[in-house]
Parts: sequence; structure tokens; C-alpha cells
Amino acid sequence: MRSILIAAAFGLIISILATPVAVHLFRRKGFGQEIRDDGPESHLAKKGTPTMGGTVIVGATVGGYFIAHLFLIDQPGRGPSASGLLVLLLMVGLGTVGFLDDYLKIRFRRSLGLNKTAKLVGQLVVGVAFAVLALNFPDEAGITPASEFVSYVRDIGPLFLGSIGFVVLAYLFIAGFSNAVNLTDGLDGLAAGCSAMVCGAYTIISFWQFTHDCTSEFLDGCYTVRDPLDVTLVAAAGLGACLGFLWWNTSPARIFMGDTGSLALGGLLAGLAVVTRTELLLVVLGGLFVAVTLSVVIQVAFFRATRRRVFRMAPLHHHFELAGWTENTVIVRFWLVTGMSVAFGLGLFYADWLAIAGL
Repeated sequence: MRSILIAAAFGLIISILATPVAVHLFRRKGFGQEIRDDGPESHLAKKGTPTMGGTVIVGATVGGYFIAHLFLIDQPGRGPSASGLLVLLLMVGLGTVGFLDDYLKIRFRRSLGLNKTAKLVGQLVVGVAFAVLALNFPDEAGITPASEFVSYVRDIGPLFLGSIGFVVLAYLFIAGFSNAVNLTDGLDGLAAGCSAMVCGAYTIISFWQFTHDCTSEFLDGCYTVRDPLDVTLVAAAGLGACLGFLWWNTSPARIFMGDTGSLALGGLLAGLAVVTRTELLLVVLGGLFVAVTLSVVIQVAFFRATRRRVFRMAPLHHHFELAGWTENTVIVRFWLVTGMSVAFGLGLFYADWLAIAGL
């Protein structure tokens, strides 16, 4: 338990102290955000706000994780694990794709960075590499970081994919959630706050799996996962990093996370879901991310079919802004929706354990 608190605390401390340094550095370098011309007019005042703050989130998450391990260095068998390192690799890899996107926006002074093909190729390389590696590195019990089954709260036995099927599904899942967080990152503090809540949920889920691990002793309702405690450290460090960044990112934001942060956080959440065997549960926990993404899909599809719009503007948060809600109102209400989604998802997770344990 101490190591979890250390990971979260140092993730928070690094993020909250490093963010104002990044604000000063990026402002001096001229790394300012470009704003969409077709977006809400109220956002035009944000032009020039330093961006690429996601570098701080990624650095704080990685730093919190490894600093926690420094306090465990004298404990045998408690070093960094395959599961923890792979989730961090996914986060850093997608953060790098986002960094390139942000850099091109700044370099050419336009709101679009990498084209769609380049971004998808980057996500493809990182996502497939993660999926392939996650099917390797078995522990003493033969458990790998990922499994070849579709999972909800645990593996769903009849839904076996095979290695190729898993890699394909994992890529679609990772790309989908990294883009979902990216689409949600349109208002000050929205994506950071929502991501913090989901990271908090995974801190609870992975720690519960650790205390009910089938490899330690036989328990009704136990979980067959690799390195659950180490995954808890990653989730806790991510939680702290998001909260520390949110201190400076909340409205009016002094810095934006940019695609560097949103793609990295989407990768972090997807990676946590894969290694905890809860891919479908993430759809519930991250219900707001899913809703925002669906609003874009519906808007585009309906407009192409009828030349009419369902929403005033997509993604969904801009629709409510144009409906008259203030930015802070949209943010807080969307945080509340995420909080309810997380509570409902944790309830489903616990209800599954109660049912299997026969309690």
C-alpha cells in the first residue's frame, strides 16, 4: 500500500511542480496553441496558450512509477514488471506520436498537424508493438500481460480470438481510445479531470485483483492477471500526474496538454484495460469518452447522408457550448457524468466478484 501512495504522490508532485516550468519554457519558445477557425468564437481568445503540456503528464507518470520502485529496491521480487513497463511503453509511444502532431501544428502555425494517415500509421506501429509484446513474457505461472480472449471484468471464455485476432482488436481498441481522449480534450481541464477519475478506478481495480490473485492462493472469484500490484503503481502514478497537471490546466488554462497528452492518456487507459483483462469495462468507465466519439461519428455520417447536422457542433461539448452553457458548466457536468460512469463501472466490477464468490 505504501508504494501505491508513493507512486501517486510523486506523480502529483512532479506534475504540479514541473507544469509551471513547462509553461514558462514553452511560452518563451513560442509553443502556442493554434485554434480552429470553425470552432466556438469564445475559444479564439485561447490562441497562443502554451501547449504540449502532455510531456509533463507522461514524465510525471513514468517518474512516479520508477520513484516508487526505488523505495522497493530492497524487497525481492518487487522490481518493474513486464505489464507495468508495457503500459508505460504504450503511453510514451502514443505520446510521441502526439508530440510530432503538436510540433507540426506549432511549426507551420495551423490547427492541423499530422495528416490522418500519418497519425493512424503511428498509432498502428505503437499499438501493434504493444499487443505483440503483451502476448509474451509469461511469468512463473505461464500468465502473460495480455490474453487472447475478449474480456469484460475478466476473460470471456467463449470469445477466444487467437494471437492475430487479439493483435487486430487491441490495435482498434488502443487507436479508438487514444482518439477518444483526443476528441474530448477541447475544454480546459476536461480530459485531464476525466482521465484522473478513470485512472483512479484502475488503481482500485488492479489493487483488488492483487488482493484476490489466483497465483498467490486459491480464492473464489480470484483473478488470473500478471503483475496486478505493479499495474496499480502505473495507474496511481497516472492519477497523480493528471491531478497535478489539472491544477494548472483548469479554466482558465495556463497550458494545454495537446495531442501529446491526450493520445498518451488514451494509450494509458487502453493499456491498463488490456493488462487487467477489463477491455469492455473501460467502455463503461470511460463512458464520456465513448459518447464524445460517437457524437463525431453520428455528426459526420448523418451530414454525409442528408447534408444536415444532428448537433450544433461536434464533438459533443461544443454542442452544449453553442446551446448556451458556459465552458465551466460543460466541464463540471461532464466531470459528473464521468464520476457516475466510474461509480457504475466499479459497481459492475464488484458485483461480478460477489456473484462468482457466491456472496
